Amino acid sequence: MASHRRPKQPSRTRVTVLTATAAAAVALSSQAAQADPHQSKKDVKSEVDKLYNEAEQATEKYDGVKEQQDKLQKEVDDLQDKVARGQGDLNQLRKGLGAVASGQYRSGSIDPSVQLFLSGDPDTYLEKAATLDQLSGKQADQLKTIADKQRRLAQERAEASAKIKDLTETRKALGDKKDEIKGKLAKAQQLLNQMTAKERAAMQAEENRANRSNDRADLGDDVPASQRGAAALRAAQSKIGSPYVWGATGPSSFDCSGLTSWAYAQAGQSLPRTSQQQANAGTRIASQSALKPGDLVLFYSDLHHIGLYAGNGIVLHAPKPGAAVRYEPMSNMEFAFGVRV
Repeated sequence: MASHRRPKQPSRTRVTVLTATAAAAVALSSQAAQADPHQSKKDVKSEVDKLYNEAEQATEKYDGVKEQQDKLQKEVDDLQDKVARGQGDLNQLRKGLGAVASGQYRSGSIDPSVQLFLSGDPDTYLEKAATLDQLSGKQADQLKTIADKQRRLAQERAEASAKIKDLTETRKALGDKKDEIKGKLAKAQQLLNQMTAKERAAMQAEENRANRSNDRADLGDDVPASQRGAAALRAAQSKIGSPYVWGATGPSSFDCSGLTSWAYAQAGQSLPRTSQQQANAGTRIASQSALKPGDLVLFYSDLHHIGLYAGNGIVLHAPKPGAAVRYEPMSNMEFAFGVRV
């Protein structure tokens, strides 16, 4: 779970530093103990679950922006490398053209008719004049090549500049989404901190019972959707107990779509990064009864959560912050549809 900053202590008249610090500490502990006497443990849990759900929604968006940033960064790097190589080629062309121009200047700066008049050997001059004509033709070709190269280079620089702008905006969006996730998790932690030690222990016991459901999960005997789906499910099962961490793609921690993409990668199948993208990774299955082990299962109207169907109405997934990869009845969540990869 993401760390959070301690709430800012209320200001006090500074009699002494020690007195001010002690007063602030007492006030803070008093606020924590009496946060909301009317809010039950059930209400707090409901609010915490809501915040975790919102954090997961933000996480899927974060994953999408992160993928976009990585793609843009590669495109920028490739374009900048291309521009650098193009500039090197252009410099070489200019250098070659400069050598030809200098040679022509040294041998042909005098008007040709004057050179002919002064020449003691008209035949030799005419021979040289033919060579100069050839050099002029070559020079014209080089000039055209340089002009074309300059145009391409200008286009590549403009494209690189536009990509860099997109990358800058994407990085800002990524930072904003990261702050949103941290804010949701911090608020959830603040709510948990307001509970008594006994209430927190009871809530943790519930979470532990949910994690232990892996030991008694009845997956039935459904035939897997495919060998690849079966392999992906086995890979995910090997990660039962691994913690949920937002933005994580394994192998030691996962978010929901990080688990499904990692599992299918172990089966030799590449999947897109986010749950919304994975929703289009195969054939959609509208009915829960038609699902087979290894199918992807999407939840909620915005498709912000995903898992692997394990059989008998049970999904294997990375549920939420603070929880581990585990089995869970699909009835605990709002089913959208399945996807057979």
